[in-house]
Formats: sequence, C-alpha cells, structure tokens
Amino acid sequence: MAIRAAVGGAVQGVGFREATRRRALELGVKGWVRNQPDGTVAVHAEGPQAAVEDLLAFLRHGPRLAAVADLHTERAKVEGHEQFAIRGVAAGAFVVQEHMASTHHFDLRLEVDGVMRSWALPKGPSLDPAVKRLALAVDDHSLEYNSFEGTQSKGGTIVWDRGVYEQGGRVAWPEAIERGHAVFVLHGQKLTGGFALQRTGRAAGSQWLLIKRRDEHARPGFDVLARRPESVISGRTLGELLS
Repeated sequence: MAIRAAVGGAVQGVGFREATRRRALELGVKGWVRNQPDGTVAVHAEGPQAAVEDLLAFLRHGPRLAAVADLHTERAKVEGHEQFAIRGVAAGAFVVQEHMASTHHFDLRLEVDGVMRSWALPKGPSLDPAVKRLALAVDDHSLEYNSFEGTQSKGGTIVWDRGVYEQGGRVAWPEAIERGHAVFVLHGQKLTGGFALQRTGRAAGSQWLLIKRRDEHARPGFDVLARRPESVISGRTLGELLS
C-alpha cells in the first residue's frame, strides 16, 4: 500500500525528517519525507501494509522534541521507490559553464560523491519542457573548477549559472546515474525547478537528453540563453570576455 501524509504542529527543526527516515529504514518502507513551506512535514510511504501502518503510528508522535498537532493521511499510488529519501535538502553544488574552445557549448556539472559529474550541452539548457537538449557525458571535474572564469589558449569560459541541487527520483544516487535516468531539482539564479537526465541509445553510451520537468518553474517558449547571457560572477557575456 502507499499513503501520503501531512504532519502538523511543531514538527520542523526538531529532527523529524531524519527520525522518520531512520524509522522507515527499520520497517523496510520506501518513499520520502520533506519539510513544507507551510510548516508541515509531508511524507510519501509505500510498502507492506503493516509496515506502512507502523510508520503512521510513529508519525502520530514523532521524535522526542516534536509536538504533533494533527496528522492527515490519504491513500496514494505506489510509485515504485527504491529508497526512503529526505527531500528538500541540498545534495551538493551545481554549475553551468559556457565554454568556447574548438566548439561553443555549455557544461552542466552536478556534485556527486566529491566530484562534479559532467555533461556537455551543445545547445545549452532550456526552461521549456518541450525542448529536449542533447547532453554528452564527459570526464568528471574537480570542485575547484566550479568558479573558474577566464580566457584559455583555445577560447574562454564564464560561469553562466550556479547554485545547489536536490537529488530526486525513485532510485538512490549515484545508482540513478548509472542506470541512465536521474531526476533532480536545481536552485540556481537562472535555472530552477525539476530536471531529468535520460540516457539514450546504448546502455553504457555517453549520449543523454536534458529535459525540464513540467512544474511551476517551467517557462514554455522562453529562451533563457538569449534573455540571460551574462555570467553570474562577473556580469560579462562570453563574447565580452573574449573581445
């Protein structure tokens, strides 16, 4: 069975999410827990009925410092999660660098296990869910390179966008990347909301698609590259840097 729950009261800032995650792991329940802007804690839980009911019993009281005032639950669809994750917590840094070398392209980098997993985007990212952008997996980069901006022998680089991101989806990271379908949420100055990286073709190939998810941050028909060409560090465009 699967349920969605909203827990109200003094339930944020008291270790509620981590305590819920630990209890779900003990029970073998999958899903996620997340702090909501209205002060509640949202939970999606799925698994054997007895285990889900045991987790609900925990949610009625929460950890020691919590004061649960109300618990609203409803049945939900089983989504097939393979983990119980805490949502709404940054998993690490992300950066998008615009680069001119032998070709002009953008590089999307996500911090995973201490390195920046990287994809080259020949046409750059988009906020339009109808636009699927080719993304080519390239070598990992170090975190120290995230703030690099300047000229090089074959061209130059600007930091087009940067911020933090949340790992999403039903499968734990980095396994999600290895399987070829990674869902995440960006919190940048230009790119915000949900995105997905979907590998295409051969299972071990380097070719992926970057897709904007349909959420409140989607901008159909909006060309973010044309409207926001400047660096988030210096304010210069790549053309100005190279001129």
